Amino acid sequence: MSEGDPIRFTLRGIATGFRRSQVLSPGIFVYGIAFGMVAAQAKLSILQALAMSAAIYSGSAQLAAVGVLASGAASVLATIWALIATLVVINARYILFSATLRPWLSQVSPLQAYGTLFFLGDSSWLLSMKAYDLGERDAGFVLGSSVGVFFVWLLGTYLGCIAIGFAPDPHQLGFDFFLVAFAAAMMVGMIKGRSDYVIIVAAAVVAMVTARFANFGAAVVVSGLSGGAIAYFRADPARAA
Repeated sequence: MSEGDPIRFTLRGIATGFRRSQVLSPGIFVYGIAFGMVAAQAKLSILQALAMSAAIYSGSAQLAAVGVLASGAASVLATIWALIATLVVINARYILFSATLRPWLSQVSPLQAYGTLFFLGDSSWLLSMKAYDLGERDAGFVLGSSVGVFFVWLLGTYLGCIAIGFAPDPHQLGFDFFLVAFAAAMMVGMIKGRSDYVIIVAAAVVAMVTARFANFGAAVVVSGLSGGAIAYFRADPARAA
């Protein structure tokens, strides 16, 4: 399909996205188990952990939120504000994600667009961007790929919660490194050529500097914007003039 092909939203697209997403299910499943174990260690009930996984659906933000809850803030109000700030900053990357999906979601109904964005995750965004580059023009693909891993994430969360009683500390299993490994795998899947390495290195440097003086969430957003800006100007050097 070409860039000018009309955007559709069909059951075929949903089914295709769902099927393609299953290749990522094992990783999402293990990640969900890791979160469930950490949540159980922080004394969250199974229902609370599942509610967080369903409502927030962001592993990095959820792990950070559990850390805030476990830190024992001075008051309930202080805890609430710390949670809000943590979730907003870390999940700000979804502003960038939704912007890149605009060619698809701006041409479907609000219900279809916002319903899709509710289920959107890092992995389904990656799959969708790759599919669009390869000519997929059925916006149902985004919803299908998102829902395809959403319930796997919930299942992993549940099993992680009930496994904490007889499993080792999740940090001893290396689960705390899983987010880094998952993000690195996503990056490799998006590389199109040698020129991308310049952008990757620049964004990585920006991320490390920002994380040192701010926090992880700010580093994600600032490095993402920086990488996008560098890619924009490298595509047409005249823009930098």
